[in-house]
Amino acid sequence: MDVEKVFHMTEGVGKTSYAKNSSLQKNASDRVKHIIIQTVEELYLETSPKSFGIADLGCSSGPNTLSIIKDIYQAIQGISHKIMHQCEEFRVYLNDLPTNDFNSLFKALPQFHMMLRKDKKNGVPSIFMGGYPGSFYGRLFPNSYLHFVHSSYCLHWLSKVPSALYDEQGKSINKECVYISESSPAVVPQAYLKQFQEDFSLFLRSRSEELVEGGRMVLILLGRRGKEHVDRGIYMLWEILSRSLAILVSQGEVEQEKVDSYEVHFYAPSCEEIEEVVKREGSLKLERLEICELEKSEQSMEYSTKVAMAIRAIQESMISNHFGERILDSLFENYARIVHEEIIKEDIKQITFVLVLRKI
Repeated sequence: MDVEKVFHMTEGVGKTSYAKNSSLQKNASDRVKHIIIQTVEELYLETSPKSFGIADLGCSSGPNTLSIIKDIYQAIQGISHKIMHQCEEFRVYLNDLPTNDFNSLFKALPQFHMMLRKDKKNGVPSIFMGGYPGSFYGRLFPNSYLHFVHSSYCLHWLSKVPSALYDEQGKSINKECVYISESSPAVVPQAYLKQFQEDFSLFLRSRSEELVEGGRMVLILLGRRGKEHVDRGIYMLWEILSRSLAILVSQGEVEQEKVDSYEVHFYAPSCEEIEEVVKREGSLKLERLEICELEKSEQSMEYSTKVAMAIRAIQESMISNHFGERILDSLFENYARIVHEEIIKEDIKQITFVLVLRKI
């Protein structure tokens, strides 16, 4: 499967869209938003550019995208006023894969521009916004073009499913599982880690060339606390997907061979794995690494359904491409029920890393 041609959050504003099912990501991002604002303010105080360039990598669509842009814009406005140095231009580059629902974003821009200018008279910087389709695992912008890069809940997505998960006949060696599990051969976590290291190194190298000297990045991604891949964290969400698919197999709705050949292009790194890649790549300095554990899950079916719908909005494009659309409703009904059963037993603890990096 060509991830770049298939993968995208569910488009539009319908019941199953990412726009309607991304409140969990918004709640998590809001908890660390102060780090983004603080970093932007420090950067502007150091550089005071007349034209400030920012890229949101893996922007997706929906209210979360423009919400953080508004916060950054207002932070720069506030710091500009304090130091009596007006930012004349604010350049925003919204990046995601070509399959992303950019149209929904573009339709929201006129109202967004009006909102930014509301109750403002003179001295409001011109704001230029545009879409930049393409994988962020590689170059996207000219040299020394950006002051600030933001990426929220994207870098745990790999550029592809690791090729080492398949044997010489092209069959998965990670049978009955969509991700690393207790039954996975040792080569499976090794393959995922190797792919993460390659992808993250390329991401850092590419951004270091695109950032101005002293430019910053704030990266938010899912991860895990320790060395163990199998825990009550992010692993459980993929384990529940495997179990939900297994139910459909038992009901004759899905062939076992189709499940065996489905692997997610995802990796939850540890803190040590992130630090090791940054150090080895060498072009950016890791100034800050925060670990945020989400608050305790609600033990209600309504919350479990919300989790299932969030996972569906993220995985629907890949699952539909592999299995067909007809299984989606029953699959995620199973998913919601199993989530509910699991969080009654014990909370599923999601770990988020927040990285602040500076171009050396």
